[in-house]
Amino acid sequence: MALIKSISGIRGTIGGPPGENLTPLDLVKFTAAYLTWVKESREVNRKLKIVVGRDARISGDMVNSLVSGTLMGMGADVVNLGLASTPTTEIAVVAESADGGIILTASHNPKQWNALKLLNSDGEFLNDKEGKIVLEIAGNEAFTFSGVDDLGHQTMKDYTQYHIQHVLDLALVDVEAIKSRKFTVAIDAVNSVGGIIVPELLKALGVDRIVEVNCVPDGHFPHNPEPVPENLTGTSQIVRDSGVDVCFVVDPDVDRLAIINEDGSMFNEEYTLVAVADYVLSHTKGNTVSNLSSSAALRDITVSHGCEYNPSAVGEVNVTTQMKATNAVIGGEGNGGVIYPASHYGRDSMVGIGLFLSHLAQSGLKCSELRATYPDYTISKNKIELTPDIDVDKILIRIKEMYQNEKVNDIDGVRIDFTNEWVHLRKSNTEPIIRIYSESKSAEKANELAERIISDIRLIAGN
Repeated sequence: MALIKSISGIRGTIGGPPGENLTPLDLVKFTAAYLTWVKESREVNRKLKIVVGRDARISGDMVNSLVSGTLMGMGADVVNLGLASTPTTEIAVVAESADGGIILTASHNPKQWNALKLLNSDGEFLNDKEGKIVLEIAGNEAFTFSGVDDLGHQTMKDYTQYHIQHVLDLALVDVEAIKSRKFTVAIDAVNSVGGIIVPELLKALGVDRIVEVNCVPDGHFPHNPEPVPENLTGTSQIVRDSGVDVCFVVDPDVDRLAIINEDGSMFNEEYTLVAVADYVLSHTKGNTVSNLSSSAALRDITVSHGCEYNPSAVGEVNVTTQMKATNAVIGGEGNGGVIYPASHYGRDSMVGIGLFLSHLAQSGLKCSELRATYPDYTISKNKIELTPDIDVDKILIRIKEMYQNEKVNDIDGVRIDFTNEWVHLRKSNTEPIIRIYSESKSAEKANELAERIISDIRLIAGN
């Protein structure tokens, strides 16, 4: 069905012809290419160590065996975490002083997908240059396997409790305040690794009662695993029926965090980062960062604290690069991705839960009441398909010229900021598509803005 190669890793659907899908041959090839890059970039005369973790999707065991076996066949020692979240794996790379890591997860994609997410020795995603080198090595099959005396070995380790303690040790995670509120908290883990680690975290935080929803880590996703409102209607009903104070929803690898209010309404995934940033900035003044497709609410909250907001290009590695450049104390993405440098430079729902519950506990408010304290924006997400012969770059340049009197940012496509609303246009890396995100004070106005830009694009394209 599909094989997508990008700087952040390799993802595709399981089965089918090699080179067209994520088959065993492709898994071996890209793993070998990655390990070759690690060898070349590390320049050390010792056996390399790579951490491997996976989510609970059905293909995970097969993919894990092939990836770990390939790493050992290339002469590397493997620290295999088994079922582990993306942020757990990232933290383990640093804790193990490893040379890199591979996370086996297709994130929010459906069950037929899997992927290799590639990490450097800091437990962070490869940058653009590094990712392209890996793809070039794979394309040329420029790798050599080790002889029998130089094969690597595998060690199994569980980093669940280590990650939980890591969250508890954060200065802004207020366990006593959480305990005092005697919260009832629900968790929808879409039957993946969140079902293992999140309930354990909630217990450690002193949550009084935990309602587990879809917490059996068997990879049989009960609904579309992307934690967006249209996929969470059943979970919202459970929240209404269970008398909980808040519900957390994570994706299969636990790097995206959505929140449902006590009345079953959505806190809105765009506002996960907003609320956590509000809490962090109230204790630690500093800069914030989110990508260009994220809500302006983060900017508003940052300014209200007397601090500076900076946008980045879309993509976690771009967000973290900008965070480091501006010494940001909190950042992330509007898809529910919270990046807290005091912990590590990776999206981490566990850290997000610890900080959010501390915020909710200290506020004394209900979850819906806390949400009501923030600026109210609505994002409209659209796309327009173009014929392959149309030059998308020229269309974006023309749009930029048309709106040159407005505030325009072109670090990633074109974002146009008007007085009370914005629109962001980006071309797809794999399809002749322009993605159009618009935000305004109401859904109607956000849709109107998107339609205006879509009309402009069609006019420029001659359609």
